[in-house]
Amino acid sequence: MIKTGVTLAALLATIASAPVAAADVAGVFSQGRTHVAVIGGSGSAFNDNYFVFGVGVAYYLVDGFNIGLSVESWTGGDPGISKVTPSVQYVFYQVPRISPYVGAFYRRTYIDNLPDLDSVGGRAGVYIAAGRNAYIGVGGVYESYRDCDTSLYQDCTDTYPEISITFAF
Repeated sequence: MIKTGVTLAALLATIASAPVAAADVAGVFSQGRTHVAVIGGSGSAFNDNYFVFGVGVAYYLVDGFNIGLSVESWTGGDPGISKVTPSVQYVFYQVPRISPYVGAFYRRTYIDNLPDLDSVGGRAGVYIAAGRNAYIGVGGVYESYRDCDTSLYQDCTDTYPEISITFAF
């Protein structure tokens, strides 16, 4: 009888604590969290090299699933380029320390003295824990430009690596 009582008490304690534990399972990728990303690196376009700098923010609507917005400025080359990118992404937070992700985006690219470009694309990669609330993202991106004029642009699709540093709040 005592053994059953202890087992029953342990079972009730486990059930009572399950919602609290489940709420924390997603950690920095849980509902209501906000991530800020710093974007930096180099890029090339129009036979010129650019320094790329940007920032992004993502908000988790549910555990693992976020909506985001990022802006980039491409400087040091000609013509000047800037990009605005709304996105959605799912992070497989169930994997500890290394969390795979997949996502999709729409991008508006503004190019000095040329028509603006719209593109859609997808990304996949992993986030690697770099601290309590910091992650390094490493992945790849595929982007397809809509209504692309091949007389102005060499290629209307692009595949490239991406590396990011993300801070969660």
